[in-house]
Amino acid sequence: MNLIHIDNANISELLIYQQLRDNAFTADNSFIADSSKVVNLILESDLEIKSIFASQAYYNEFEAVINAKNIPKLYVASKVLMQNIVGHKIHHNVMLHGIRPKETALKHLDKNIVMLDNITSSENVGSIARSASALGINSYLLPKQGPHPFGRRALRVSMGHTSRLKLHLYEDIRKTLKILKQKGYTIYAAEITKDSLPLSDIKVKEKWVLLMGHEGHGLSLDVLKLCDYVVHIEMEANVKSLNVAVAASILMYKFKHA
Repeated sequence: MNLIHIDNANISELLIYQQLRDNAFTADNSFIADSSKVVNLILESDLEIKSIFASQAYYNEFEAVINAKNIPKLYVASKVLMQNIVGHKIHHNVMLHGIRPKETALKHLDKNIVMLDNITSSENVGSIARSASALGINSYLLPKQGPHPFGRRALRVSMGHTSRLKLHLYEDIRKTLKILKQKGYTIYAAEITKDSLPLSDIKVKEKWVLLMGHEGHGLSLDVLKLCDYVVHIEMEANVKSLNVAVAASILMYKFKHA
């Protein structure tokens, strides 16, 4: 490995690690990942990697993984200096600068899709991505105006599994749902309404979209009208709702094994 040793905090090439915060973006669609588990999973993907910024201990432990990739810049510094450069305390010893993957066109998504509407939490975006990957649901459909799945926090919560999913960011949910229905998908909305069906009663079609709504407000009535079925998870009477990421995991498991 040709390591670039850093001995001071005034290195312009490393500013990206300080400046590219959670949902910031750049013209070339850069992203920053951190922690060895996340970074190493990304290194297994086909994503373009611009640089790694890590301690000597990381390079020593994962030399074979790093050598398998053609990474232009490998920066090494002490953990203390890394913290001075990124501007905050870090609980890991590696960061990665990469380029977000190109979006997958709707027509190239898989038969099973998890779709989000107006989810506001990066943690939920990342958690749902991790569960989807674990359950073999490899297509992820999100709104452009929400947290990006390659935002630093979402990527960390996903443990890097976002890099294994086909991603599509849509502009208009109503238009997108209509297109999906034209392509033969059955749309299942996760919501509690007077007409919603219990999850245990659902007979899942072969080609489906599971739509999850806002953490507090759920899905709007006009969106629900565009869906084929509305489904809810049966719960105890004194429990009003589940966290959206937990609910998505339960629903995805049931849909995948129905």
